[in-house]
Amino acid sequence: MHTEPPTTEPGAVATAPQSPPVHAGHDTAHHGTHHGAPAASSHHGAPAASAHDGHGPAVAAEAEADAGPRKSWVVLALALAAQILVVLDISVVNTALPTIGRDLGLDGSDLQWVVTAYLMMSGGGLLFGGRIADLLSRTWVFLAGLSVFTLASIASGFAGGASELIATRAAQGLSAALMTPAALSIIMTTYSGAQRRTGLALWAAVGSLGVAGGVLIGGALTTWTGWQAIFWINGPVGAVALLVGLKVLPKVARPRASLNQFDLSGAATVIGSLVALIFALGATEQHGWLSGTVLISLAVSGLLLAAFVVMERRAANPLVPPHTWKVTTLVSGTTVMLGVTGILVGTVFLTSIFVQTVLHYSAIRAGVAFVPFALTITVGTILAKRLLGHGSPRSIAVTGLIAVAGGAVLLAQASAGANFMTDVLPGLAVIGLGVGVVFVPVSVTAMAGIPPQHAGMASGFLMTGHEVGAALGVAVLSAVASTAGSLTSTVGVITGFPRGFLAAAGIAAVMAVFAYVRMPAVRTEGAAVHMHH
Repeated sequence: MHTEPPTTEPGAVATAPQSPPVHAGHDTAHHGTHHGAPAASSHHGAPAASAHDGHGPAVAAEAEADAGPRKSWVVLALALAAQILVVLDISVVNTALPTIGRDLGLDGSDLQWVVTAYLMMSGGGLLFGGRIADLLSRTWVFLAGLSVFTLASIASGFAGGASELIATRAAQGLSAALMTPAALSIIMTTYSGAQRRTGLALWAAVGSLGVAGGVLIGGALTTWTGWQAIFWINGPVGAVALLVGLKVLPKVARPRASLNQFDLSGAATVIGSLVALIFALGATEQHGWLSGTVLISLAVSGLLLAAFVVMERRAANPLVPPHTWKVTTLVSGTTVMLGVTGILVGTVFLTSIFVQTVLHYSAIRAGVAFVPFALTITVGTILAKRLLGHGSPRSIAVTGLIAVAGGAVLLAQASAGANFMTDVLPGLAVIGLGVGVVFVPVSVTAMAGIPPQHAGMASGFLMTGHEVGAALGVAVLSAVASTAGSLTSTVGVITGFPRGFLAAAGIAAVMAVFAYVRMPAVRTEGAAVHMHH
């Protein structure tokens, strides 16, 4: 699903050098540590560095770039096609989940793994993917990611059980973490001037396919051809893109990179910590919250996270530079981003199961039912952009989070005899409106005051919070809902759905308090990051 945080001038990214620097870790410079789009408006991108406000050498450089020869749009079309695959595969499975569960005999924790395996690996590997794209040939990194993504998609359609499907979904996520930063890097280094601005605007437009496109396509394919088609459709698209890429993408030689430049240990520990945490949450349904399996997994997750912190302090080229944690606006914005994205994606997960299991909607009808939800998110972002000129990021974010909490409480009232129009849609609409309102000030706060040379690192950090939040949101709300029974049974869904949304309301309330305490109380000038879900 996709959100549209505030829009800055599409050309703002041109304040960066025309050939973005390629420095590992610090500035994956304006080209690729994230899944969204830059200046043009999520979950989902590149920095919108408006530090110069359109004045100075950047404008002259941009004018000079505009006067140069125009490049073919084929490279842009290729990068956008690959990103469409990545964006749609986030939400396309949601409307297919009940059907997949019935066909493969999945339990409730397996259902959440089908979603979180992808988000966990794409989010956890995002900064590492940007590092690889910086240090190696971005063309070959892109083609390698596209190849693995295509093969993993085909394999997902042939999965015969939970373990196979979860493994292939994780492979899709990891390859997306390689492909997206490299694709954005290719756009940034291939085009300049007006062509670059157009490319970045189209990148943002692709991201906006998120909720509406994913759930509609997933519902239609599941209803008309079977759930396998939501994965198999990536096969021919990926194969054609791969053949075109081999022909048109530039093969630029890069200096040989040493192993310590990649920070493999940092990537392994942060991904391992996330895997252990989501495993612990998924295991609560079968083993209970205080079981040995859950407690040991939580301990492993904590130890790996601690190891990541220690190793990053000692690493010569850390994935997250130590000074990042001292930028309070970035850290506070990313924290709220993590929480609200978790509620958003968890809402789609639980509601898709509810309307198909309890209200007996078909997959395609469920997809159509989410269209108003997507529209309210857009309305929320438009409203927040207007409010940002009159109020502080803190007040706007707190207001949005209170609305999210209220919408979650409304959804918690749904029962066995629920009617979609009166018992489900109002809560969805309020949550969508609130989420749209929150994303704007959070995005602006996080990027406020970040110099252009560090905008890539900062937006990558924010996008990592966005993706990881999506994975954790599904895992947490699913675990809470599953305390009432399996989400594959009608009784379990009826009793678990309210519990999940009461938990969502509690998370929104905690985030509101955090935002009130930590976010800026004065109006902030900043950049926006575009995200998808």
